[in-house]
Amino acid sequence: MKGVVLAGGTGSRLFPLTKITNKHLLPVYDKPMIYYPIRTLVDAGIRDILIVTGGRNAGDFLRLLANGKEFGLSHIDYTYQEGEGGIADALNLAHHFADGGKICVILGDNIIERSIRQAADDFRRQERGAKILLKEVPDAERFGVAEVDGGRVVNIEEKPRRPKSNYAVTGIYMYDGTVFDKIKDLVPSGRGELEITDVNNAYIREGTMTFSFLEGWWTDAGTFDSLLRASNLVAQTEGGAPRSGEA
Repeated sequence: MKGVVLAGGTGSRLFPLTKITNKHLLPVYDKPMIYYPIRTLVDAGIRDILIVTGGRNAGDFLRLLANGKEFGLSHIDYTYQEGEGGIADALNLAHHFADGGKICVILGDNIIERSIRQAADDFRRQERGAKILLKEVPDAERFGVAEVDGGRVVNIEEKPRRPKSNYAVTGIYMYDGTVFDKIKDLVPSGRGELEITDVNNAYIREGTMTFSFLEGWWTDAGTFDSLLRASNLVAQTEGGAPRSGEA
């Protein structure tokens, strides 16, 4: 299984920081944000990784990551997204990279505490379809929300006013090679974007969507509050949080 990190977008919610760099190059505690999703993939046993980026600072990813030696990789692939067409549009740029095989997709601002190795291994054994990782949250209306019934996902609703569950769909998705056929059938949402929720619901209608619950904490880092929260969580997890009285 190959891995895809989606690290494009303008990061407008983090202006003015993102006026001079890509959001995914901002620091989260002691490392650039992009390090965390790459590590998630590597820890899941994935060695072929594509970075999808865009904007004026795309070349900085190559300068920072090079061929991925720091992660034990022999190479990293890169591709460029022009404009902003949504997550599914960015994923579509991985079509040739995937080469008909299974992929694990992670949003570049998603940071997790624990490994997804078990879920990845389960999907490797899954004959076809897709797998998503869910996390119970207190503010589900901020996310895509999964309605679960009898051990299966029956629908995903994007940012509902009245969520039918507290199960947020995290920014980690596993797909078989048919994902690109499903993207072709999408129509832009009211935001003018190709929505990943529509891709996931296509798998649900097909009856091939599975799920696992994500263990440990999970956060994005796309706003000032969540960027600070991510840094604090990483610091606490790695034992690097300052002691009382320290600056």
